[in-house]
Amino acid sequence: FDATSAYAHKEHDAALQADGKLVVDLTPAAIGPFFVPPVGGVLDSEIRNVNMVTCGGQATIPIVAAVSRVTPVHYAEIVASVSSRSAGPGTRANIDEFTRTTAKAIEIVGGAGRGRAIIILNPAEPPMIMRDTIFTLTDQVDEDAIRASVKEMVETVQAYVPGYRLKQEVQFERFGSNRPLKIPGYGEFVGLKTSVFLEVEGAGDYLPKYSGNLDIMTAAAKAAGERLAQQRLEKVAA
Repeated sequence: FDATSAYAHKEHDAALQADGKLVVDLTPAAIGPFFVPPVGGVLDSEIRNVNMVTCGGQATIPIVAAVSRVTPVHYAEIVASVSSRSAGPGTRANIDEFTRTTAKAIEIVGGAGRGRAIIILNPAEPPMIMRDTIFTLTDQVDEDAIRASVKEMVETVQAYVPGYRLKQEVQFERFGSNRPLKIPGYGEFVGLKTSVFLEVEGAGDYLPKYSGNLDIMTAAAKAAGERLAQQRLEKVAA
């Protein structure tokens, strides 16, 4: 398990691969395929390096995927706000990698046609817990179907991150051709905008409760390690 930085991970991975190790990458280096537990699917037995995207990705991509399983998502944008105290030197050095890797994973894992990611390091005192906002743009569909899919996904994530929860009810806004939504760098959109607001509270076992961003990454990495180990055991048994 490597939780250093994207730059350092490339060197670490080379050394670990030379020693025959399986690597779970908690940096935004994205050398191996992305893995988000409730969405990630099967990890090929030949995979030697698994990337955990970012804390923002682990919190928000399940929601994008929840909408995607109801209807195609044309565009998805996430904003991850974390306490400045919970952001170490690795996070601060990898802001650009965070946004690029998360945006790419929103598309590849979340199923969005186009993804965008923003991270905010909030210096507020007392420290705020992690909060995430997800916007998706889709065709006009049944709002109740999206609401139910999001609720189900939240419950799935809560199985390994109990402090993961909706901050408020899912919100919807419809845009017609007479009043399209204008998005810089994307253009005009006509359809349904879905807004989901989350907060992620840490368990407080070792890290502070406001460090939900760290808890969700370590919990997801643990799930990835268990999946890799199980596949290796099954391969040996076969």
